[in-house]
Amino acid sequence: MRIVFLGTSHGAPEVGRKCSCIMVETGKNRYLIDIGIDPIPDLKNRNIPVESVKKVFVTHMHGDHISGILPYIGGCSCWWFRFSNPEFYLPMDIEKFKIGMNAWFDMLGSKIKDFAFHRVNDGVICDDGTIKLTAYRTKHCEESYAYLLEAEGKRVFFSGDLCPDGPDKDFPTEVLNAPLDLAVCESAHFDATEYIPLFENKKDNIKQLVITHYTEQRVPFIHEMAATLKGVPVAIARDGMEFYI
Repeated sequence: MRIVFLGTSHGAPEVGRKCSCIMVETGKNRYLIDIGIDPIPDLKNRNIPVESVKKVFVTHMHGDHISGILPYIGGCSCWWFRFSNPEFYLPMDIEKFKIGMNAWFDMLGSKIKDFAFHRVNDGVICDDGTIKLTAYRTKHCEESYAYLLEAEGKRVFFSGDLCPDGPDKDFPTEVLNAPLDLAVCESAHFDATEYIPLFENKKDNIKQLVITHYTEQRVPFIHEMAATLKGVPVAIARDGMEFYI
């Protein structure tokens, strides 16, 4: 399995860092976790077939996690990518989303394909024979989720955005009861050191930890966390970074 960070920034782009978008590759299929950017340029630059993206999972509907969805839908509807047919999983009322989406493309005079949209709820939301994805409700906003992705016998956790009061109020600790091959956690809304009490007694179940969606001012706290959680490899995500598990 390959994890590629297409965008690692927080609520706004930073120099060299776009908004949130992570690609998961397993076999010949690709999946996206959040779509804060239009991923098509990155896919093309990497010689990845656009039609290989099978599903897009959005953690919550804030702009830095969702703003790429309309240009992506428009792109997948055009002749050049006519074989692309991703499904979308959104934590909001699907009919309400479609009304806004259709109004946008009507304004542009564009026609789009009839893509499949699914509403995210707690529990297993996808099991397509390649991946299994479980959603955990969080308190970041009215409807927000963390995701556990299982594929190839591996477990990868994506925190999404958590409650600004800290991970001790919001992190779904049950995911730590079995080994995680990779944990991808945010640090835009609190210092990474606030993860230490949660991870200290479970660090044997975390094979690798990546901090993404952070502000540059919080980077020293990521280093402090890494120094404290001895035995757990900690990486600071940058756009283009890849992990093989």
